[in-house]
Amino acid sequence: MKVSLIVPAFNEAKLLPATLRCLQSAAAALHDRGWQTELIVCNNNSTDDTAAVAAAAGARVVFEPINQIARARNCGAAAATGDWLVFVDADSSPTAGLFGEMADTIVTGRCVGGGSTIIFDRHYHLAAVANRLWNWFSQRLRYAAGSFVFVEAKAFREVGGFSLKLYASEEIDFSQRLKRLGRKTKRQVCILHRHPMITSSRKMELYSPWEHFKFIARAILGGGRSLRRPEQCSLWYDGRR
Repeated sequence: MKVSLIVPAFNEAKLLPATLRCLQSAAAALHDRGWQTELIVCNNNSTDDTAAVAAAAGARVVFEPINQIARARNCGAAAATGDWLVFVDADSSPTAGLFGEMADTIVTGRCVGGGSTIIFDRHYHLAAVANRLWNWFSQRLRYAAGSFVFVEAKAFREVGGFSLKLYASEEIDFSQRLKRLGRKTKRQVCILHRHPMITSSRKMELYSPWEHFKFIARAILGGGRSLRRPEQCSLWYDGRR
């Protein structure tokens, strides 16, 4: 078994080193099973030292010139040679426990892919409330959070990867298509929960509650149309780090 660890990164030179160290440490849970891994970082048109940082950590670096999370993930997947793909955001910290739980789920043969519940690395009241709500919906509707998505490589390619029409919430769309494939193949999308993915709360520091509210309101009132416009998804694309 070979697992490809894929990190999309846009101007992530500051946080990427810690994420790559966590990935390499967590991968021990896979190596202990005799599995192989490869580490791929997609430099998504960064203007900082993201590519150099990734290369120095031993990652294979690929380049995607258009700033879009879906494109960056798909670019990394196109270069991957693993039987399973694991997408981890550049500001997140997977653990060996999470990877071990993922491996246990994979070997059952009953899972086509999935994600995990998440926790933030710092406590903010509003973020904690949103975190609990997301985890509740994630587990019940089987939606994977973008910070951690694992999927059988064959299934990823069969559903067409992440949608290039979306600049945010592409993981929801991907989860929906993966669930449809799962129903056809009698496998499930699994949301792990014993070892939540630790992810950065930096957006709570970089963006005001009003900016978060405007994004959510536009997405809801516009029926999701704003998710197709990068200028309406500034929380991900305006470059604040």
